[in-house]
Amino acid sequence: MTTLRIYPEDNSDKTLMVTEDGQTIGSELAAVGVRFERWSATADIEGASDEAILSAYQPEIDRLINEAGYQSYDVVHMVPDHPQRVALREKFLSEHTHGEDEVRFFVAGQGLFNLHIGQRVYSVLCCRNDLISVPANTPHWFDMGPAPRFTAIRLFNNPEGWVAQFTGSDIADRFPLLDV
Repeated sequence: MTTLRIYPEDNSDKTLMVTEDGQTIGSELAAVGVRFERWSATADIEGASDEAILSAYQPEIDRLINEAGYQSYDVVHMVPDHPQRVALREKFLSEHTHGEDEVRFFVAGQGLFNLHIGQRVYSVLCCRNDLISVPANTPHWFDMGPAPRFTAIRLFNNPEGWVAQFTGSDIADRFPLLDV
């Protein structure tokens, strides 16, 4: 289930807030400039092609393109037996920023975004139906878990897609991982 946990940046044992309420999650994240929406992931994507997935959500994708000027989008799949899952997980677990928004809509599965904003860490377990847009230059890390299973639509301002600038901070090492 979608969950927001807020921690002080210096103490992952102290939870300032925990909620599974979508409206509260949206409000808390909006207060720090992060877009969070619940879409209806009703399309049957079991075995569906990327084109079929994109077609099923084209009206929502077009709305975001019109609002924010995104230039490209695609579908990413991750499964427990993906040959690069360990290396990809390790790469995403390091705190980094992007020169553009990081936009993900979870069509299936889940992933854990941790956003380091001000003196807090906003840990957002995103699940099916969740859209999150991490603003450009926001320090964050992502955990897909040891046995990742998700399908997400990604939208980009940069036609080349995902480009990370790693901060060199070890903050991500001090916060809980996704254990599934």
